[in-house]
Amino acid sequence: MSGIHKNFMIDVHTDNQGLTEITHIVRDRVRSTNALAGLCTVFICHTSASLVIQENADTSARRDLENWICKLVPESDPLYTHTLEGPDDMPAHIKTMLTATSLGIPVKDGDLLLGIWQGIFLFEHRHGQHNRKIIVHVSGSAAGSE
Repeated sequence: MSGIHKNFMIDVHTDNQGLTEITHIVRDRVRSTNALAGLCTVFICHTSASLVIQENADTSARRDLENWICKLVPESDPLYTHTLEGPDDMPAHIKTMLTATSLGIPVKDGDLLLGIWQGIFLFEHRHGQHNRKIIVHVSGSAAGSE
């Protein structure tokens, strides 16, 4: 057995606020490493978008999550002083703080150990189009040439 440590940069284009599933992209990168066992870390390089593991079967769950977080953290709150980048910027930072910028997912037999209804999502918190950079790091053991 030999150890593996691989990094991949993923670019994801978003069109507006909301959840974009990226499970298939992350899974493809993990499978390319031939990891027998290990850990996949997914990290987003932004402060106004985040990562979550959520329900991936019923799109109404996504809509409910998107609506709930927008109600929890409204735009144009008079408490905000960070307003130069628009009314969605400070709420985006708060939403990112409440969710996650990195996820750790176990790997076994070359695949992610996600539950049957779990998917990995980029959660865009800003309006408009954005290109988001995500790093996928896989470390663990792989079949080595001996």
